[in-house]
Amino acid sequence: MSTDWVDYDYAIVRVVPRVHCGTFVNAGIILHARTASFLGARVHLHRDSLAALDASIDLDLMERYLDAYRQVCDGADGGGPIGQLSRSERFHWLTAARSTVLQTSPVHGGRTRDPEHTLDHLFSQYVAAAK
Repeated sequence: MSTDWVDYDYAIVRVVPRVHCGTFVNAGIILHARTASFLGARVHLHRDSLAALDASIDLDLMERYLDAYRQVCDGADGGGPIGQLSRSERFHWLTAARSTVLQTSPVHGGRTRDPEHTLDHLFSQYVAAAK
């Protein structure tokens, strides 16, 4: 953990099974701290909550979509061409406004000394606790 403060941006990843209705379940957090060279994601699919919103949703497909978000964020080989972009470009691509089943919240900001810990905290606050 650093003693220096760094700025960060984050967005909540949402699964929106019926886009026309706008209801969603939080499924992840993406956090970017440019000056700390950090881009991280935590994802978890609340399968029961999503099934309650839309019994026809393909939960296995949603798991694969979320895993793809994580791979792009990590810059992993499975992230394809987008996964090879810079951290900042990947963050902006992942958080771009979409009208699809997988969306992100508006981007929010803050300051931290430990981006990894902050990512874990935001995940526990907005995703793990939300069912």
